[in-house]
Amino acid sequence: MEILKESVIQKDKFKLAANKLLNNCFIIKKKDDTRNDYIFIIQNKDLFNEYFDLLGYRLEINEMQGVVALTSQQGTGRLRLKKIESILLLILRLLYIEKRRELSLNEEVVVLTEEIHQKYTMLKLEAKANLDKTTLRDTLRLFKRYNIVSNLDSDITMSEARIRIYPSVLFAVPNDNLSSLYEGIMEKLNKYMKGGEPSDDEETVQDQAD
Repeated sequence: MEILKESVIQKDKFKLAANKLLNNCFIIKKKDDTRNDYIFIIQNKDLFNEYFDLLGYRLEINEMQGVVALTSQQGTGRLRLKKIESILLLILRLLYIEKRRELSLNEEVVVLTEEIHQKYTMLKLEAKANLDKTTLRDTLRLFKRYNIVSNLDSDITMSEARIRIYPSVLFAVPNDNLSSLYEGIMEKLNKYMKGGEPSDDEETVQDQAD
């Protein structure tokens, strides 16, 4: 591969960016600790495409949203979410779409923990009517690992704590149309309200790198 002919610095940049993709799935342009990786991947996307194709992965780049994603071509490496984690992911996507409509392209989407609780309460889930602090903290920590969210305040369980949601939330389950995505989320949430899918305690989402 051409990267093997590059300088040590270039090789190290390639190694760092590739490992972040494998470990975190998403690389975000507007995230401080992945911005340089995003730029490097864009500048060398042919090399990254060749490398990950050999490993059985597909590199997906959305420059409009500023997101680079890694998916498995074999359907392996899927992240299994608990039902409550799936619900919270859908809520975050819904909040992102609603907030994005009110902001300019340069503004980041930031929500309050209280807004997550409000959306959750609207579901009126019989099995788990209230969203407890431990579940919220653990789930947001999981999504943070995959560069879907980050916290602006240390204690994310406080009602006024701010959570930044990245555009990668739109690609956890891909959809090219934000309007149909919004409708899909509402339909999904309505099914949860009625005790619908999934029948077990887990939900499969976007292919993730292990």
